[in-house]
Amino acid sequence: MSNSDLIIRVEGRVGYITLTRPKVLNAVNEAIVAGMTEALGRWASDPSISLVMVDSDSERAFSAGGDLSAMYEHGRAGRFDAGNAFWREEYRLNAMIASYPKPYVAFMDGIVMGGGVGLSVHGSHRIVTDNSVVAMPECSIGLITDVGGTYLLHQAPGHLGEFLGLTGTRMNGADAIYANFADHYVEREKLVALKARLIDTGDAAAIAEFSSSPPTSVLAGRQAEIDRAFSGETVHDIVDHLRELSSEWAVKALEAIRRGSPISLQATLKAIRDAHTLEIGIRNEYRFVSRVLEHGDFIEGIRAVIVDKDRNPHWKYAGLDDVPRELLALMMQEAEGGDLQLPAR
Repeated sequence: MSNSDLIIRVEGRVGYITLTRPKVLNAVNEAIVAGMTEALGRWASDPSISLVMVDSDSERAFSAGGDLSAMYEHGRAGRFDAGNAFWREEYRLNAMIASYPKPYVAFMDGIVMGGGVGLSVHGSHRIVTDNSVVAMPECSIGLITDVGGTYLLHQAPGHLGEFLGLTGTRMNGADAIYANFADHYVEREKLVALKARLIDTGDAAAIAEFSSSPPTSVLAGRQAEIDRAFSGETVHDIVDHLRELSSEWAVKALEAIRRGSPISLQATLKAIRDAHTLEIGIRNEYRFVSRVLEHGDFIEGIRAVIVDKDRNPHWKYAGLDDVPRELLALMMQEAEGGDLQLPAR
């Protein structure tokens, strides 16, 4: 099976999926979600398939996120149900990957953000390279950390998850492994040979032969400072802690938070801390996104980044204190039509 968005085939004992939207950095759209869901469902019970392998044909990105242009059109036209339908299917796919009964090998080479994280980091074998750039920058576009990302960030060491979620800081391969977003570090030049070995053997244990020790993680060296700053009970508290620090990373973190949507920042912090399981994380993420096109800052965030590209969003509320408590409560209430139901794990 193939189209302009992805190629799905079987090679040897491997179910092999390649994302093929390089012009838009493999933005995750309905066709990708539907195609992967169908293939993974079929391969799960196929005895001839030993493992699943997912990669990209792009030199720049595995996947840089979701299809923001489509969401912008849905929001502008008031087609909120269409946006919600996509998120429901995407999140179900993320949960399917997390509980997949066979090895799921994701090649996280290049940019891996947002929706791309959802297609890779929930897998059983997550491979990063010397070219990997991994991030969850949703607050900067008026969204919330989603695709199960709040659960992933909840599992990061100390308060690193809050730091990554609120600032959208980009991780290299070593940082991604430290943050529990990846398992194996493979030099990019070895990827072709590794893929060939996996196809030949159908054995995920072969990954170890091609892996090497990652460089020292910068985030690991900052863990103690990050923990002190991001242990604050509220985003306000975190901002106050960062103001007391003079280090370069803290200044950049403070600037990133100030650029984010005040609605998204506060909802993201709560969602990360509440995400004790993937099911809770996705439930709360869907509650927020199901209302964000109508009540949040997402449409304006997309306008600033994708449409007009002025990088100057005009958020609905100027500061954290300006966001009505009632609105934040609404964004985290049970979704209209009921919470998203995931298959039993």
